[in-house]
Amino acid sequence: PNIAGQFQPRMRMTGRTRTATLLLVLLVLVGACTRECAAFAPAGLRPEDLQVRPQKKRQASGYPHPILQRSRQPTTSLEFAGLEGAWESYLDALEADPLLVKSVTAGVILGAADLAGQAIQSTNDEDSGGVDIARFARFAFFGFILQAPWNHAYYLLLDGALPPTEDPFTATTGVKVLIDQFVQAPIFTVIIFAFLGFLEGKTSEEIKQQLDDDYKDTMIANWKLWVPATAVNIAFCPPILRVLFLNCVFFFWSIFLSLKLNKAEDVTGSEE
Repeated sequence: PNIAGQFQPRMRMTGRTRTATLLLVLLVLVGACTRECAAFAPAGLRPEDLQVRPQKKRQASGYPHPILQRSRQPTTSLEFAGLEGAWESYLDALEADPLLVKSVTAGVILGAADLAGQAIQSTNDEDSGGVDIARFARFAFFGFILQAPWNHAYYLLLDGALPPTEDPFTATTGVKVLIDQFVQAPIFTVIIFAFLGFLEGKTSEEIKQQLDDDYKDTMIANWKLWVPATAVNIAFCPPILRVLFLNCVFFFWSIFLSLKLNKAEDVTGSEE
């Protein structure tokens, strides 16, 4: 008991440090992605931006690679941070195999989001039993197998039906945001509840009860975050980076989901 008491404060500090580190890494990633999107935006989505540069001689898979096609800036935030090479390598991999790279990225980001959620819980719960590996694995698996493939296919269909426009501020952008948030998001949120619930071993009745309890509040919170985020994503991000931008924002949304979806489980455990 004395040994446990001696090390408990250090464990809580480790949880806070882990949370701060994860948030810092994701903020850098969001900033880098936003910086690249913003650099692309002023030129608009021109026809030549949808061409693969001849000197690269790549066969694009899925969306073309507009970020590598625009003229380079003298100095970028990524160059300043020493990450330009890693960013270029990531874009090359994204162009070569977009679905796999998006899926792996989503798995890493959503898994990290759950670890951050667990760290937040541990700072408020002195009886925390450490990292719940199964819970972390569920969120990472969700990102890899469902979240990224769903959004990859969804944006292909959306942009196929309503092609991107040169001017980001158009009726097309507004319609896309409305479709995304008031058609796609309500459906996908139900799928998230069901998918993660079944992975936890919940019955269909328990999932239905959780939807009855939490779905309305979750959607209200969703619209507060995702309506402006989706507007920025569709208006300014090139198609190849849309899922990456979404994943970066999804990091913070997944912390909310992780805490929300595990609330009932924690209450049940405390009652026992």
